[in-house]
Amino acid sequence: MLYKKNVAGWESWVRLLAGAIMIACGLLGLKGMPVGYLIAGVGVLTALTGVFGYCPACAVRGRKLRAEP
Repeated sequence: MLYKKNVAGWESWVRLLAGAIMIACGLLGLKGMPVGYLIAGVGVLTALTGVFGYCPACAVRGRKLRAEP
């Protein structure tokens, strides 16, 4: 693996759901508007952090998952 996961399991699901909602709102709610495409693009990035369990912004801040007991 090229990276260590820094997003917890429950947070991955939340990010995936939030990304899907942002994609839907951007593409369906704001049809054809540049801001709609921007929101959809951010939604894709958010969903990808949920899928892979890795967030580059969290890595820059030094966030690591706690060891589970």
